[in-house]
Amino acid sequence: MKQTAVEWYAERLYDLEMAYNQGVIKTNTYIKGKREAVEQAKEMEKEQIIEFAKEVFICRYNGIQERLSNIANDIYNETYGGNK
Repeated sequence: MKQTAVEWYAERLYDLEMAYNQGVIKTNTYIKGKREAVEQAKEMEKEQIIEFAKEVFICRYNGIQERLSNIANDIYNETYGGNK
């Protein structure tokens, strides 16, 4: 399963908090890292939404194709007698 933007952001924020609290990074780096993480999470979410929409469209399109194919077969069978 793919990691969501929210999950990624939560992990990134945790890492930043730990680094800041342990004195590994300074305040400016911590603040900059949080801002960058928010922007990256927004971009990830946008990409995930687009991918989801594409998958839904493909599934619906395939469903429509199957139904049209079934209808075409039914009409052919009714018109020309099908497998006689």
